[in-house]
Amino acid sequence: MSGTIAVLGAGSWGTALALALARNGRDVRLWGHSPEHTAQLAADRENRKHLPGTRFPNTLIPEADLHQAVAAAADILIVVPSHGFRDLLERLAPILKPSQRLAWATKGLDARSGQLLHEVADELVGPNRPLAVLSGPSFAKEVAQGLPTAVTIAATDDSFGKDFARAFHSESFRVYTSRDITGVELGGAVKNVLAVAAGVSDGLGFGANARAGLITRGLAEMMRLSQALKADPQTIMGLSGVGDLILTCTDDQSRNRRFGLALGQGNSIDEAVANIGQTVEAVRTAREVYKLAQRISLDMPICEQVYYLVTGEVDAETAVRNLMARAQKAEF
Repeated sequence: MSGTIAVLGAGSWGTALALALARNGRDVRLWGHSPEHTAQLAADRENRKHLPGTRFPNTLIPEADLHQAVAAAADILIVVPSHGFRDLLERLAPILKPSQRLAWATKGLDARSGQLLHEVADELVGPNRPLAVLSGPSFAKEVAQGLPTAVTIAATDDSFGKDFARAFHSESFRVYTSRDITGVELGGAVKNVLAVAAGVSDGLGFGANARAGLITRGLAEMMRLSQALKADPQTIMGLSGVGDLILTCTDDQSRNRRFGLALGQGNSIDEAVANIGQTVEAVRTAREVYKLAQRISLDMPICEQVYYLVTGEVDAETAVRNLMARAQKAEF
């Protein structure tokens, strides 16, 4: 991957990944949906809103015009919330060149169809275009600061996967490759739902034992879902699965965990979202994971209770009681 890379999405995660690429010698165009925000990025040479104090390298150029950002790029990385993924692809489809390869670091499912994101990309920009997804235990602030981070890149095309990994790989940003796009996407989506459960438990004051139990049984739900969708179970035991699950369930940098904490402490859904001030992916993803599990008749009790919680059908204490009241069973 030599040439310019367009990073589409100028939030904290998109900016952090653009910084990682630029520091690694890549020419980067960073596009954001808000022209005012993009103008601020260009004027200040930093993202004061999301990552204050981290200066942009000279090779990172903010670009307000989507067409211009894409036209200058050899490859494209989408970093927008999952609910905006399809809409952005629909805007991209008419202007993409046949040679441009597409990747994303978005975590979640398509809100309109319940599809995995690579299925949406296949549908909208062609099944023969090389596709890749980046996922793993990675907070934007730490990546922006250059702290050690390890992630997985899964690609439909081995050449693209290796190129994309080389574009990022550095002494502080280690990249592993995979061909299991389904497994990598599932880990990134479901862990956000489980982080809400871990946050709720801690918000209710249930302690470390309960948190560890939720994480472990949540991992079992991720494994069952990956097997049902023909993903490689080993992927769930890697960085994009258990790695991201542990990080998101245990550290308060996670918006989804903080959202759960707020609910456990008695805040309403609206209050919890407002206090965080950024996208809480799990609010939408919980609905999509629940519907997916129902569609394939898969038992995912923790994700189910988070769904009931974010739709207002139960409160935090009731959700936990419902889980604890389940019949005794064998662990495996």
